[in-house]
Amino acid sequence: MSELTLTGLCGALRAGSSNRLLMAEAIRRFGPARVLDTDLRLPLFDEDIQTASGIPPEVQLLADQIAQADAVIVVTPEYNKGVSGVLKNALDWVSRVEGNPWKDKPVAVMSAAAGRAGGERAQEMLRWCLNPFRPRVLSGPELMLADGRNQWDADGRLVNERSAKTLDQLMSTLRQEAIWIRERNG
Repeated sequence: MSELTLTGLCGALRAGSSNRLLMAEAIRRFGPARVLDTDLRLPLFDEDIQTASGIPPEVQLLADQIAQADAVIVVTPEYNKGVSGVLKNALDWVSRVEGNPWKDKPVAVMSAAAGRAGGERAQEMLRWCLNPFRPRVLSGPELMLADGRNQWDADGRLVNERSAKTLDQLMSTLRQEAIWIRERNG
């Protein structure tokens, strides 16, 4: 079997965000894979843009990366009790492309937040936002990293052993699901 392809969407744009660190850690823990780097710096969704000039190239690239991936990691911060505007904007734009790159795609959802709930509300909202696309969102184990800014060592590695164990289990489940779907589809 050829190498799996993995991509990740991070709802935080800041380079040093705890969510970006969490996505990088998840990719490392997923194991060997070709990783497609995504960029959610997209224009604000506006149907007038689509009507005037079609799907923006950066949106089409994102949709193509999701379609090419065997598995997707989606990491969300919690902004004002919900997903970030950046992530919601990306989901809205991708919903406008031809086909559905999310359909039956195994997806692991996780979050990091400064508060003690670790982004629980944002994660719940994200699951609702993904639902219309009909991906195979993993039900668990759930990873909601509380006090996200203080969970990393100087090298950007997760230091919380309990969270690291949960992340390992989640990435193992995502890998197994991706392999199962690939084998099923031949």
